Amino acid sequence: MTSTDKSLLGNTPVAGRIAPQSLLKIVQKIDQGSLTTKKALDLCIERISEFDHDIHAFTQVTPDKILQTLAGKGPLKGVGLAIKDVFDTADLATEYNSPIYANHQPAADAALVALARKAGCTPVGKTVTTEFAFFHPGETRNPYNLDHTPGGSSSGSAAAVATGMVPLALGTQTGGSVIRPAAFCGVAGFKPSSGLLPTVGMKTFSWSLDTAGFFAKGVEDIAFATSVLTGRHMKLEDKTPNMPVIGIARTHCWSEATEEYQQQFDSLLSSLSKFGFKLVDLPITDEYIAAFHAHQSIQDFEAKQALAWEYQTHPDKLSDLLRETLDFAQTIQPSDYDDARMIAEVGSQQMDEVFCEIDALISLSAPGSAPKGLTSTGSSIFNRTWTLFGLPCVNVPGLMSDNGLPFGIQIIGPYMQDHNCLIIAHLIEQSIQRHLDMTG
Repeated sequence: MTSTDKSLLGNTPVAGRIAPQSLLKIVQKIDQGSLTTKKALDLCIERISEFDHDIHAFTQVTPDKILQTLAGKGPLKGVGLAIKDVFDTADLATEYNSPIYANHQPAADAALVALARKAGCTPVGKTVTTEFAFFHPGETRNPYNLDHTPGGSSSGSAAAVATGMVPLALGTQTGGSVIRPAAFCGVAGFKPSSGLLPTVGMKTFSWSLDTAGFFAKGVEDIAFATSVLTGRHMKLEDKTPNMPVIGIARTHCWSEATEEYQQQFDSLLSSLSKFGFKLVDLPITDEYIAAFHAHQSIQDFEAKQALAWEYQTHPDKLSDLLRETLDFAQTIQPSDYDDARMIAEVGSQQMDEVFCEIDALISLSAPGSAPKGLTSTGSSIFNRTWTLFGLPCVNVPGLMSDNGLPFGIQIIGPYMQDHNCLIIAHLIEQSIQRHLDMTG
């Protein structure tokens, strides 16, 4: 297999493709001597060969012979890593899903990629992103139903983890580009507090909003990887923590969620209450709604500067949607941008006050399960304000719709309280299984 020839990936039927690997179990087995790093990476190669012809998660795959020589020796040794194609990589092209950057080869790794390599991860390839991590989709399909979107913009990363092609993948979120595809593909997704992970060497769309994140099978896997890569204590403890106080964030967009999703959410809340969680309904404030609308002004104003060269020199190579967005962005004045930032700050301060009374928020991860079709990656209306506030967010998998597609539950924590957010997300993950066992 070469890094550019995907004709060798086969045309295997997709039955049985949902088989995510546990990063934590891989690491434990390697440490115990029951699994070699070579065998762990071979499994990634086998899964890619078996399924990516149908899923189209990867833009490039590291050649087999080279992959075996790259096996790291750190705490994440043997962990195959998929890298969203907005992160620079010194040994693989970085194209941002744009013809402007066809065959573009950076000279150095992005900071987060370098950290992952140092920790022992082995990059197995670059994954499909929407164009410049905005809206125009790539060719990735949802592993649960190939006729449905995997979400975006981190489309390939979420799908690669869901199919077990890798146990860990890098993504980014400017609106909802980690949480939403994680929800659509039925895996854990983590958008940490802004600034926790470096974005140096990552293609910028909106510097105030762009946040690096992770995909893995479950919350424990996410916590372990975050702990290793940040050097902070993020691992989950064996002891049972005190039951948290959780605010129910039914936002002003709640009516846009599907009826089935709302019913499953309410049923889960009923079970959580029985399990001992203290749940508090939160009011929808004018400040929150104003911040929701401020997100677009901030994003688009920064995008017109971040992509100024592409817009000025290659407008014909931009998708219609991105070009129209940048056209509109030219009308946003600095004063509009400054006002939007002030609105965001007011909303963020109000949220800090809310978190004085609760430990985390619980909400939906998207308006529903993955929409049918590949022309859209879905809506970020349940994510963008939390991104604007820079808060840690976790998609917790486990719920399923009647049509066999995953539903996600979103846990939002206070700024820089990422460890506690992950602990609560893990509690919810365990509780979802108890809820399903109880409700049948």
